[in-house]
Formats: sequence, structure tokens, C-alpha cells
Amino acid sequence: MSQPPSEPPQGGFGAPQDPPPGGFGAPTPPPADPLGKQPPATPPTPPAGGYGAPPTPPAGGYGSPTPPPGQPQQGPAYGYPQAPPPGQPPTQPGYGFPQAPPPGQPPTQPGYGFPQGPPPGQHGVQQGYGYPTAPMQPQYGAPQPSGNKKFSTQMQIIVAAVVAVVLIVGGGVIYASSGSDGGKQDEASSGGSTGGEGKGGEGEGLSGGSEKAPADTASKVGFQLPHPKVTDTTTVDGSWVTDKAYVKTGVYEIVGYDLAKGTKLWSIPLTGQVCAASRHMSKDYRTAVVFEEGKPTAADKYPSCNKVGALDLATGKLLWSKSVTSASNGDEPIRFNEVTLSGSTVAAGGTSGGAAFNLADGAELWKPQTDANNCSDRGYGGGEALAVVRRCGSYDEPQLTIQALNPTTGAPLSSYEMPAGVEYASIVSTKPLVVAADVGDTAGDGSGISDFFSIDAATGKLLVRISADADKYAAECGSTEVETCSSVAVGNNRLYVPTEEHEGGGEYGDTNEIVAFDLTTGKLVGGKADAGDRYTLTPLRMDGSNVIAYKRPPYDKGGQIVSIDGSSFKETVLMVNPDDETVRDAETSFSTDYAEFIYEKGRLFISEKMISEPSKSASSLDDKQYLVVSFTTV
Repeated sequence: MSQPPSEPPQGGFGAPQDPPPGGFGAPTPPPADPLGKQPPATPPTPPAGGYGAPPTPPAGGYGSPTPPPGQPQQGPAYGYPQAPPPGQPPTQPGYGFPQAPPPGQPPTQPGYGFPQGPPPGQHGVQQGYGYPTAPMQPQYGAPQPSGNKKFSTQMQIIVAAVVAVVLIVGGGVIYASSGSDGGKQDEASSGGSTGGEGKGGEGEGLSGGSEKAPADTASKVGFQLPHPKVTDTTTVDGSWVTDKAYVKTGVYEIVGYDLAKGTKLWSIPLTGQVCAASRHMSKDYRTAVVFEEGKPTAADKYPSCNKVGALDLATGKLLWSKSVTSASNGDEPIRFNEVTLSGSTVAAGGTSGGAAFNLADGAELWKPQTDANNCSDRGYGGGEALAVVRRCGSYDEPQLTIQALNPTTGAPLSSYEMPAGVEYASIVSTKPLVVAADVGDTAGDGSGISDFFSIDAATGKLLVRISADADKYAAECGSTEVETCSSVAVGNNRLYVPTEEHEGGGEYGDTNEIVAFDLTTGKLVGGKADAGDRYTLTPLRMDGSNVIAYKRPPYDKGGQIVSIDGSSFKETVLMVNPDDETVRDAETSFSTDYAEFIYEKGRLFISEKMISEPSKSASSLDDKQYLVVSFTTV
């Protein structure tokens, strides 16, 4: 949660910034990974103009000791890292100092000063550098990396090189300073990309989906919104797209922006900061949020997240807001940390139990009840159906049950008991019903997933349990929240997940694939979608029977949006973002794990879920930060 400022910024986040010639400015480092899962290192961004040919070395080489007259030089020059070949990134870091992470990736070693974000519904306790982390509940303990990941070839080379230098120098530390990038631009240009091969004529639809491949897939920058001013880590979870507006959570408000221009259309003021937002909308653009009961004061620095509200995103109105009490909670308003929507039912969950309301008028459908078996609804999954993770028993020996619910009454339609020892579970999809869990804390990578469970929602019968080896697959689920899974899509009776990054076919750079499991047999189906050398694929959502996926780019390219045929895995390019360095830096400053990516009808919106106060030492010119960046082909 957040510790917001005493007053919200006037006029929302400020006017959207039209990209002047020059571009977005320097990249913003992403948040540290609170789940302990560190992505592999990727090549750093080269200076403007590329690396080019290495400079002519001075006599004696770079740092090589000069032999006495008449004696030949013994062995290669040492002391400074060697220059890379033309057009390739360095293959080893400078020695003696920790290396900064590449754009768009969290640091891979401690000591960078990136603070950890607070848990949902709680406030940060330290000032950060402006790079918030995804929410989690520290009282339960975050899963730690297993430590058994294999070194890549590149890492082996780096380690060997470092050891060799230490031996040669005899314990001394020799390092080279990098040159300035001289001339880095401050704002993003909207120039078209030179990469990618988009196919398809104007208006050509894709079989199995509603998204269309444009005649020209090269995108331009749409608009960008700066970070609002905050004094602590603040949740800005929640973004939606309607027929007229891009809607984003701000500070004490929800704001609608013009799809193309980014100009402010309307604002919904709130009594306190948003704590959680539904990822679902009704067909008439209504959704729900949970927010704090008030703003921080000297007497109450941490207002409770006990307000549930319904929003009309078509008109920019707060339809209603409610709190609920429970005898088991001392008649105090219940605190919620997540909310979802299914049909006309708004369902909010928390550690004290769940409650539900009618979307239209806020009428209470059910609320937390005292149970002899110490049972409570911990959270709900919405969308086409409604399901709940229900927890019974003691804290040390809980029993989790997955129930499909009647969304109007909350009555269970079916029940499935999770295996003993499962403390937390996540609902990936409600129709079909798919659940993820880290059974026995065996994932070891912080993903929250060791297995997927495909359940018959009508009978509660387990159809199949799918083992998802954390060393092979890269989907993510929150450690405690029920509906926070990402990098996964469900459709066509299949579960689509990305593989972990691995070495590609080129000389450097990682890649991955998207594969699918049959939800009836649990087996991998034939075929896969390849990201291509130096790109990585992340599924965003289903589009009919197709999968919409984001291709995170290498250091010298823009990202892409592709549509993947759900059966043949054939890829169709829908968008290719600019290769311009400053645009790339802005795009890759957002983490695919902890940012919101929405692609709709030729427009891509990338936004933060948490923000914090910028570092006091950060340069205003070199560390531009954005709440939202958009791209468009329309």
C-alpha cells in the first residue's frame, strides 16, 4: 500500500507529454524482484550510435605492462576489459565494481539500494529510489531462490575472466571507467521502427480472434504520463481500456485519458489511496476497486483499506462505496486486499474473510461469517465465472478448498480440496477452472507455482494435475493474493505458459518459447511459439482462440506485440515499436513481471503498478520516470 502525500497533485498527473524531437530520456531501472526470482542478465544498452569499431590502442595495449627494450611482450594485455567487437555488447563487466542492471531488468546482485515495496494494505517504511516492488505479505515469508540454477556460458566466461584478472594482478583491483554517453536525449521521439516484418492488409482479421494486423505494423509513440509526486511507495494498481478512454489509477483518484492524445477526460476522486483493483470489466465498462477510508493524518498515518467501490468508466463516476463489519472482527470494518468482478457481482477478499456486493447498487450479497471450523474466504477469481479459495483449520495446518460459486448467492456449486500442506493458492482462470499452487514450497524460485490444477467446476473433480518445473517454466503468481497470476493464458482447453529464458542460437542473448498443456490430459501439446534470438515472449491474454503476447526486445530493438494461433502456434506481428534508443529505454524501463500491459485494437499501454519517491541523488535529466507509456499503429 502507500503513504500518500497530504494533498493530491492538482490536475491529476499533469498534462500528457507530447514526445518532442529527442525522445523519452534515460531509462528508469525496474523494481527489485520481491519474490526473489532474478532474471538472467542481458546485454547492456550500447551508447548512442552503437559500439562501432574499437579505438586504436596506444602503444603497449590497454593497460598492458610495457616490456623492457629489446624484450618481446609476454601474453596478452591485461588490466582493462577488452573492447567488444564491432556491433556487439561487452561480454565481461569492469572489474572491482558491481555492474548496473540492464534497462528493464532488476538488479542481479545486492547492494544497489533498491528498496523493497510494502505488502498490500501496508505502507512503506523507507524512502526509495523510485523503483517500487510488487506487493507481497512479508509475514508469511517470501520464497527464496533454490540456488541450483545453472550458470550460462556467458556467466562462466565472466567468472573465469574475473578470476584470471585477480590472479594476474595478485590481489589488486584494476578497473576501467566508462565514457559518457554524451548527447543522450531527454524525451522520446515518436519515430517509426525499422525492425520487424508486419504482414497483413488493412482490415485483415486473424482467424480465431478479433485483433487485426495493420497494413503497417511499425508503431509510433502515443503519449506518456509522468510519475505523480509521492513521498513514499504508493500503489497505483489498475488500468482499463474502454471505447473512448484509457483509465489509470492515480493518487487519490481514478483518471480517464483520451486514447490517442492522453489528455485528461475526467477524474473520479477517492477518499483514500487505491489498495487493489479488479482486472475485469463489465460489458458496459464498469469495474471495482478497494481503497483506504481516508488520507494519512498525524493521528492515523496508516488508514485501513476497508472501502469497496464500483466505478463507471464510461462516464467517470463512482457508483457507490461500502464497508462491511463482522462480529469476529469486533464490529470493525473489514480490511480487504483484493477485489474482482464476475457478472453483476463484486467480490472482495482479505485475511478476515470475503464479502460481495451487487455491481449496480452496492447491495450486500454476503459478508464474512464466524465459522466453527475457523473457515474464511481468502480471495476470489472472477471473469466468466466466480470461484473462491477458502481456508479452514489452524494457521499452522490449514486446509484450502477451491469452490465454484453461484455469483448471486455465494452458494458453493462444487468443491475441491487442495493437497495437504498447500498454504496458498491462486486462481488462474474460472472458466475453465484452473488453480496454481506451490506445493510443499518446492518451486524454489519465488514464482508461487510448482503445479497447476485443472478442475471440473461442475463436479469439483480434479481433471489433471500439471507439474510446472520452476527451472523450465516462467509463469508467476502472487504469494498470498488469489487473482494475481501473470505471464499465463488459458483458452482452447489449454494452458499457455512461457519457458524460462535460455541461451539462443546467436553469439549472445537469451530467448524463450510459449508452450501449451492440455487441461484434460496434462500433457504438452505439439508445437511452440519461438520468441526468436534475443527476444523473450510473455503471454498477455486470449483473443478468441489466439494468444496475444508481448515480445520483450534486446538492447537494440523495440518490443513487439504478436498474435499466436492457439493451435498451430503460427505468429502474426501486430505491432513493432521504434528502435530509437530513447524510446527503447522508456519501454524497457517497465518490468514485464510488475507492470500492466494492455493491448487493444492497435494500441499498447504499459503502466506501473507501484511508484515511489525518486532518489534525491537522481538526475532529473538522466532518470526520467513514467507512469504510463503508450504506442499505437492507428
